[in-house]
Amino acid sequence: MGMNDTPAGERVHIGFFGRRNAGKSSLLNAVTGQDLSVVSEVHGTTTDPVYKAMELLPLGPVMLIDTPGFDDEGALGEQRIKKTKQALEKTDIAVLVVDAGEGLADCDEELLALFKEREISFIIAYTKSDIWDSGNDIVKPEFTGQEENSITDVIYVSAKTGAGVRELKEKLAAMRPDEEERHLVADLVKPMDVVVLVVPIDAAAPKGRLILPQQQTIRDLLEAGAVPMVVRETELEKALLKLADKPALVITDSQAFEEVAAIVPEDIPLTSFSILMARYKGFLKIAAEGVKALDSLKDGDRVLIAEGCTHHRQCDDIGTVKIPRFLKKYAGKDIVIETASGTGFPEDLTPYALVIHCGGCMLNEREVLRRMRFAKRQGVPVTNYGIAIAQMKGILTRSVDPVADTLL
Repeated sequence: MGMNDTPAGERVHIGFFGRRNAGKSSLLNAVTGQDLSVVSEVHGTTTDPVYKAMELLPLGPVMLIDTPGFDDEGALGEQRIKKTKQALEKTDIAVLVVDAGEGLADCDEELLALFKEREISFIIAYTKSDIWDSGNDIVKPEFTGQEENSITDVIYVSAKTGAGVRELKEKLAAMRPDEEERHLVADLVKPMDVVVLVVPIDAAAPKGRLILPQQQTIRDLLEAGAVPMVVRETELEKALLKLADKPALVITDSQAFEEVAAIVPEDIPLTSFSILMARYKGFLKIAAEGVKALDSLKDGDRVLIAEGCTHHRQCDDIGTVKIPRFLKKYAGKDIVIETASGTGFPEDLTPYALVIHCGGCMLNEREVLRRMRFAKRQGVPVTNYGIAIAQMKGILTRSVDPVADTLL
């Protein structure tokens, strides 16, 4: 997989924040060398966060986020500020863009407080620094060092002249989060182990391709020297009979869990792509704890089914059709089911008795864990598709056994 094919959830997310007309879009364009964002002297030109995936040297694959002005006004301004805060939740590194001629404002201080509260590494970029060489009376700010600490840096830049842009990119590269050696599945198998991947091909399957967790799992197995074998659930039983040795592991799409569990002998480890993704993103333990709420649902309880991305709904969609069907049958109660997708994750989760989230393959780790912890702080149980389906099909213990160490 090349840099340009890196999934959004695996990219370092760099957000540009600040007041209206501070020069966020101009600076982002200067950093990338491309006109990604509209630039204008009119306040509030950027009305929604703009996301752009690209390779930015010396960082590598990144997701750049240009946000609306944080000092926007009126009802529409409040909506833009809300979207800016949502973008903040995805951000690994923040760039606070400040007009050098005006200095830090109250809303900039508010943004700095938000960065620190969320432990987001950030840098303060004073833009339009060419004004100090223009013969006017504006004095270049002097810093006492109080503004600089282990997660803060200050730099002077000019999108107009290009001054400081290279240094900004180098500073951003130095702030890149340390990457732990993580695997979806490679650490669970040995070289030459056969691993069977069960991939249903139905109306909900994307035409001509595999979904991201399936692609990533195959890649991870190949890098581990294992031997992945991909079959549909309809060919699984015959495929197993053709193997000279038992597979080291069977991984299935969650929606085929029940059928696959009935086919795969008990002495062969079985799990799902969704469970592996929860482990990879770091929220398997939270999901395993949250699924217990399925057994205490009452009439009138509300359950939120949330997805990290938006996609075209099919007639038998897993999030809006299959899981609600499984849930109503399992709970046997008159429950209210609501759905959310993409960035539409509610800030107030207290009306819900349970949140069932997708595997989060299109979200970066920060955003996934934020959603999980957000629910936990509000006292709302949260789980994911794979864990919930395994529980409702009576195979949870078996399906998490291959990754049981994560739950300790």
